Amino acid sequence: MEHTICPKFDKATQILGKPWIGLIINQLLAGPKRFHTLETEIKISGRVLSVRLKELVELGLIHREVFPEVPLRVEYSLTPKGKSLSPVMKSIADWSDQWIELE
Repeated sequence: MEHTICPKFDKATQILGKPWIGLIINQLLAGPKRFHTLETEIKISGRVLSVRLKELVELGLIHREVFPEVPLRVEYSLTPKGKSLSPVMKSIADWSDQWIELE
């Protein structure tokens, strides 16, 4: 049986396969987080995190909310589109628990 390449599946794996994207989405499944919290939890450089967050906002997977306070507070949260990745992230977590060994 021949398998054809589905362009939507290919696009989805390209998005989720980018470095740090899956980890960011996974952290935001727990709820809204501030930039510094994500940076600390994931252990990612601020520059890379900033680029990835902008990409995720453009893709409609996360929402960036700015609170007009002093000092300025910015929180990131998953949109309904982003939250719909929860079963995907759970499946990856289950698979990795069973099959991935850390050195």
